[in-house]
Amino acid sequence: MKVLILHQFFNTPQSGGALRSYYLAHALVKKDTEVVVITTHNEVNIREITSEGIEIHYLPVDYNNRYGFFKRVYSFWLFVWHIVKYAGNFRDADTVYAISTPLTTGLAALWIKLRYKIPYYFEVGDLWPEAPVQMGFIRNPLLKFMLYKLEKLIYRKAVAVVALSQPIQDAIEKTVPGKTVHQVPNMADIDFYKPEPKRNELVQRFGVQNKFVISYVGTLGLANGLEYMVHCAERAQAENLNIHFLICGDGKMHDDLQRMIDQKKLTNISLTGFLNREAVREVLNVTDAVMVSYKSLPVLETGSPNKYFDGLAAGKFIVINFGGWIKDELSQHACGIAVDPKNPDDFIRQIKPFLADPAHLREHQQNARKLAEQTYSRKKVGDRFAKIFMR
Repeated sequence: MKVLILHQFFNTPQSGGALRSYYLAHALVKKDTEVVVITTHNEVNIREITSEGIEIHYLPVDYNNRYGFFKRVYSFWLFVWHIVKYAGNFRDADTVYAISTPLTTGLAALWIKLRYKIPYYFEVGDLWPEAPVQMGFIRNPLLKFMLYKLEKLIYRKAVAVVALSQPIQDAIEKTVPGKTVHQVPNMADIDFYKPEPKRNELVQRFGVQNKFVISYVGTLGLANGLEYMVHCAERAQAENLNIHFLICGDGKMHDDLQRMIDQKKLTNISLTGFLNREAVREVLNVTDAVMVSYKSLPVLETGSPNKYFDGLAAGKFIVINFGGWIKDELSQHACGIAVDPKNPDDFIRQIKPFLADPAHLREHQQNARKLAEQTYSRKKVGDRFAKIFMR
């Protein structure tokens, strides 16, 4: 069988970034499936490589986490246009697996279905267009109507839809009643990220000697609400708590966050910039707690952020500032806390017991690793994914 994967943000272990789609592709390769990926890069020419049996085609479509909303949308549509021109090279594929975001990748899969009679599956990790609508990026009633219709059409024409969380599955089943929806969660790379003692050279490098370190690793975007983390740092510094915050990544909010830190004269919070995968592992080595942050919007509570699963794999205490299924899971498995996103004092109140009691902290960290191993390991999720194509 030959599977054509469409994913605008496909990464390899060498390039860094989120690797879910890479490991899903590799799970198919291990089942003797031929896998071809169409993705993008910020270069001027098409490039082809093979990585662990996965044939990857990079199309020239610029994208940057600092792009504004409309420039991102242009990049999304450009990817669709390039797929339309390029997909004929793979008309021998048996099926297409299209990964959102963006939603427009589903439009490319729909075009391939109509043009070459190749069926497709559609993966949903974030609800579009609901997310940009709730964030206020899309306000025109006609445009909203058209995008919701497109969403429904893409779901309806797919062989099946793959949801990364139960709330997303519920939303899809509500949008298209009777549609087959498989839930395949995000994965924790328990082989790459592991609990380990802090290495002194890394503690020195990041300047966090004798500190309780809380790290955020990911995109610094508008949706992430990272100004909350700065406010928490301000409160922690005012109370002279032995906490240091690391914000690791790049994005539209990077410069604004740095200005906030400078204006408040905070010495207990640092921005590291973008880190590759090896550097992320080094940050997690010196980290006691991983922060997962979002703005207070219902749609953002449905997602499956990579930073959560990396934190679980590394055996870190998890701090979130939103509700939803992750909040329920943290409570059920006793591996973290959910704090009030509008009240940094609530963060201070909830984190203090873990500063005072290392054994209590260690128990929660061990629970995090246990959850990663038992539920979200690459092998478990990969096998679950591969079974969809073996039916």
